[in-house]
Parts: sequence; C-alpha cells; structure tokens
Amino acid sequence: MPYAACALLLTLPLLPAAAPAADGWTAAPSGGGRPSFYAEGAPGAVLEDTLAVTNRGARPLTVRLHGTRLPVTLAETALRIPARTRAEVPFTVTVPPDTPPGDRSGALVVRDAAGREERVRLLLRVGGPELPALTVEHVAVHADRITYELVNRGTTAVVPRLAVRADGVLGTVLDRAPRTLPVRLPPGRRLHLDEPWPDRPALDAVTVRLTVTAPGGAHATARASARFVPWGAAAGTAAGALLVAAVPVAVRRRRTASAAPEGEPT
Repeated sequence: MPYAACALLLTLPLLPAAAPAADGWTAAPSGGGRPSFYAEGAPGAVLEDTLAVTNRGARPLTVRLHGTRLPVTLAETALRIPARTRAEVPFTVTVPPDTPPGDRSGALVVRDAAGREERVRLLLRVGGPELPALTVEHVAVHADRITYELVNRGTTAVVPRLAVRADGVLGTVLDRAPRTLPVRLPPGRRLHLDEPWPDRPALDAVTVRLTVTAPGGAHATARASARFVPWGAAAGTAAGALLVAAVPVAVRRRRTASAAPEGEPT
C-alpha cells in the first residue's frame, strides 16, 4: 500500500525559544497520551499507526529510524527535522499469515547523529483460536538427574506441570506428584530441563515416565529406561570370583609337574 510522504508539522508557537528545558528531542506515538503503540489483528492483517519525532532544539536534527522484532515498514527511515518542529512518520505492521495467536512485542527505534537513541515500545496481539499443545522429548537418565526437553506445539503460551515416576524391578522407586514448573513456554519454543534424582537406586533396572500437562487440555508423556550397577562393587566381586577359580587350577598344575617321571617333559 503506498505511503503519503511523512508530514512535518511546525510547532514553534508551542515551544518558546527562551525555555531551556524544551531543548533536545523526543519520540512517541502520534496524538499524545500514549506511552507505547498497541496493535491488534488477525494473521495476514496490515496495521497502521504514526510515530512522532519532535525536535525541541534550536538547530536542525537528523535521525534514522527502524523497527525491531516485528515486521515494521516505515514511510521514512532517515529524517532531517528543522528546529522546533515535529515530524510524523506513518508505518505499518504486517502480521504474517502463519503467525499463531498470542502477544508479541518490538520497538520503533530513533537514533540521532550523536548516537542518542529513543525506543518506543510496540505491542502486537495476534488473534485466532488458542490451542495449547505440548510434547516432552529426549528423556534420559544421567548420574543423579533426569534430563528432558519440553516443546510448545500449540498456538498459545503455556505454564506446564510435571509429574515424574520411575518403576524398578521390585516396584516404584520414584513418584513425584504434579507440580507447576517455573517456566512460561511461548508457541514454538523448546526448553532443555532437568529433574534432580539424588537418591536413585544403586542397583536396579528402571523405567522413568514423565507426564506434562498445561491448562486447556495439553497432555504429553514420555519414557526412558536405565540400569543402575555399582561398578566398583561389581568389579571387586568379579575379581574375587576369578581368583577363587584360578587357585584350584594352579594347584592341579603343580601336582602334575611333581608327579611326572624324570626325563619326561612336564
């Protein structure tokens, strides 16, 4: 959609030259009264608003503009603003067609030639059905902890709950009731997490099961198997068994050697 040229609005009558506090420049949403931008639309929508950059100084001001973290298109990316003048710059935010519902944030950034920078926050709410969905993946047991990954496969941010259970040869060896994890997982994000298990069995074969839920009906379960063997004790036992087996063999060899007639090879 074509833009109109950015409008430069003279505000000299509102900014007396004798007021030193009026020096400098500001950036804010056009129209006044708004600390930040807020836009709301469905996937595929093109949303419009206007940024105001006000030069309150006694000399012309040159600035550059750009957007961050959101698909922002500005009518102008470089401006020279006369003294005591306000420039109003239209811009659009285009919501990609495949954007899941939820809140996004970014900023419009204005920077002058001296390096001073002003950021005006831009909040975007994308509409559509909220579908919570989670998976728990790559479960593994390492030393004294259980590692796993949580993936948000839905269209809305979730705060997951985790339950942990491990069953060994003789029964259950770990059973932790569901608890809320201190994380908020946005759509499409993956988290690497771990669950401490300092009192795991020394000798057992276990199946570990992780169950994850979230408000709205999200539910996922994953399993992993592990064997615990006290290798130090096992090595000592094996060495002792080999020693016991070796002693009778050595004794038999000595007896055979002593009983052999002279001149015959032993």
